[in-house]
Amino acid sequence: MNLVRTRMIPATAASTRRPPAVARVGASARAPDDSPANDLRPLWPPHAWRRELAAAVTDVGELLALVGVAEGAATAATDFPLRVPRPYIARMRHGDAADPLLRQVLPTAREARAVPGYSADPLGERNAAASPGILRKYAGRALVIASGACAVHCRYCFRRHFPYASHRPGAGAPELAAVRADPSVREVILSGGDPLLLTDGHFARLVAAVAAIDHVRTLRIHTRLPVVIPQRVTAALLDTLARTRLRVVVVLHFNHGNEVDDHCARAIAALGRFVLLNQSVLLRGVNDDADVLAMLSERLFDIGVLPYYLHMPDAVAGTAHFDVPETEAVAIHRRLIAVLPGYLVPRLVREIPGAEGKQPLPTAPRPPGSAG
Repeated sequence: MNLVRTRMIPATAASTRRPPAVARVGASARAPDDSPANDLRPLWPPHAWRRELAAAVTDVGELLALVGVAEGAATAATDFPLRVPRPYIARMRHGDAADPLLRQVLPTAREARAVPGYSADPLGERNAAASPGILRKYAGRALVIASGACAVHCRYCFRRHFPYASHRPGAGAPELAAVRADPSVREVILSGGDPLLLTDGHFARLVAAVAAIDHVRTLRIHTRLPVVIPQRVTAALLDTLARTRLRVVVVLHFNHGNEVDDHCARAIAALGRFVLLNQSVLLRGVNDDADVLAMLSERLFDIGVLPYYLHMPDAVAGTAHFDVPETEAVAIHRRLIAVLPGYLVPRLVREIPGAEGKQPLPTAPRPPGSAG
């Protein structure tokens, strides 16, 4: 086993305190050639991730008991049920109702409040559906709803009201017909839900179907599973990605440095031959602090991942309590520019329905004497 050993993050560390350094497991830990048999393999048996998924906590009372927090801190989830894998719970600080990981997954009464400007589909994704299972938002790209489920239910999820029942993937990937018919599509994005909730066999067949489309060059995978259940990075998954002719980009979703532990580092090391990026969401009470975000960027770099996007929260019904005002977000981002090298500063962006791409927020200060 050719893996770099890392240290666990102490569960008692303060949310803004820098955790102990993880040994660099990016390019330096990669295998010397690209043969699938020579890749880095995690230490878990092939079905360990499915056992963790089945054991995920779905009861609010059980979650609070596991982290030692009084039940008055939450409310029972209704339209968007609770689901939290135990490996993720293990990284939460015991007895801390304000733990930034707990806040991402714990349902509260604030979700039921109707807030003007917040809706079920603020990004207009229903209008972006080219066919069942395919969203076309931007030129040259097609997004496949590969799965309607996630391993964790993040309370700020922008697709918490998405009509997945109308976008169920079919046998033989019929949703790819729209991609085959459009030679302008150069990149296919597997999203959901989480595409890595597919079994290894199903995922391999989907990747093969995408690779069979001649004009597609790049496969992008958006996933949170290596964060919340690192055991999902199996030998079969690695072989599928290593064997495809497509360029593979894996976009992870870490929001806080305390989410990075030894198991995550091992999973990311195994994925190290591919392009690894991270996108975060700026969340009130979770990471709305420049020191927290700087620590996250450095932790990501330690494990071979580059920060990509820092998203403004979308105006999704039930998520208003996570909102960060734009002026505050810009100030936080300017501080990141001041303290981090440029390659560790994620782009601060907002998604606007109908725009040609994610829209960057202007964060550079004006030169002295410039006109407003």
